[in-house]
Amino acid sequence: MKTIRWGMIGAGDVTEVKSGPAFQKADHSTLVAVMRRNGELAQDYAERHGVPRWYDDADALINDAEVDAVYIATPPHVHKAYTLKVAAAGKPVYCEKPMALTFAECEAMLTACKEAGVPLWVAYYRRMLPRWVKIKELVDSGIIGDIRTVTITLHEKPRMFPDDEGLLPWRVLPEISGGGILVDKGTHTLDFLDYILGPIVAVNGTATNQRGDYPAEDNVVGSFIFESGVTGVGSWCFTTYYERDLTEIIGSHGKIAFASFSSQPVIVETEDGVQQFAIDDPAHVHQPLVQTIVDELNGVGACPSTGESGARTTWVVDQLLAGYRSES
Repeated sequence: MKTIRWGMIGAGDVTEVKSGPAFQKADHSTLVAVMRRNGELAQDYAERHGVPRWYDDADALINDAEVDAVYIATPPHVHKAYTLKVAAAGKPVYCEKPMALTFAECEAMLTACKEAGVPLWVAYYRRMLPRWVKIKELVDSGIIGDIRTVTITLHEKPRMFPDDEGLLPWRVLPEISGGGILVDKGTHTLDFLDYILGPIVAVNGTATNQRGDYPAEDNVVGSFIFESGVTGVGSWCFTTYYERDLTEIIGSHGKIAFASFSSQPVIVETEDGVQQFAIDDPAHVHQPLVQTIVDELNGVGACPSTGESGARTTWVVDQLLAGYRSES
């Protein structure tokens, strides 16, 4: 099989362990070029990670004849622009999550890739992590019966305060991130539910900013319905006194409970008793998903996290935040 030669736009924290090394360690894959606007930082990353070439200009990397596919590892506000450029160059795109600032931007990305005849994937890597694969297997097995409803709780203590220079993290600046911590973290759970239960087709949401620490919303509640008729509710509050990360999938004969952002055991509760499944994440969490992309490019499989599925998750966020955005 062909070795896929990757170029990477952006080299921030997420690429140090979670994603960057995955392109080197996946079978039939290698990282040959990295770009960062600060050339010194790009060079430093390339030297530390054994990447042959570095750039401080994205166009140069995109048009590098030895780059077969491009991973966009930037903040969301430039995902659309870079995706359109990569598609115009006729190269496959692997884009960080969330896919874009809005569903409208996602649609533009999908159109550009379709017209260029290139695939587009989104980095919702939990779809292929072993613990999450187990959750899907449990749902598919019917152990908890017919799925009835889902509850999501993600509560955290406030922590996004300005640094010594008065700067806020980009993840809570809507013009860069698309929203707050719901957009940055909560979308992982929403995307995974799309994967195992099918698309969400109706959403109602209310968002507010209770503490005023940053421009983005800090408290969101919502209800939703899947195409299958399964219902769901979610509470994403980042101003609480405690930490709670719990998703429950409730069926006619039991429930599955799991955390989205820790390696706590998956718990299955039925009339027959309680089972626990403790499964650790791999060292480089993107690697299983990257492997499916490389395999698809080599014609021996398919990646489950596509532009179409990533766009659906952004559509859900748009509905949850519609009222808050209109008032901001």
